[in-house]
Amino acid sequence: MEERFGRCPFYTTQRLIQGKWAILILHYLSGGPVRFNELQRKMPKMTHATLSNQLKQLEAEGLVKRTVYGDIPPKVEYSLTEIGKKFQPVLESIQTFGKEYIAQMNGETEEE
Repeated sequence: MEERFGRCPFYTTQRLIQGKWAILILHYLSGGPVRFNELQRKMPKMTHATLSNQLKQLEAEGLVKRTVYGDIPPKVEYSLTEIGKKFQPVLESIQTFGKEYIAQMNGETEEE
């Protein structure tokens, strides 16, 4: 299956966002740079190690950029790279689908 990476757009995208928290992290970063602790506060059920690993993975894939400022204490921010920002329409589509699905599950809309 690995030979599909970089060839098949569906497989490639799925692999890039394969982490349990990847889509949520990309969502939170879509509003602009966010510090690590702020991300962790937005996702209280995620451990420090899990968030760190997921951010490293997204950074290695080129979707997230880590910026370290030389302040004391050091300040680290995470933001989307240019290619990461191109994922924004996908996030919006996921949000729209999620809202419609939740409404249907709650009996708020009729199935066509």
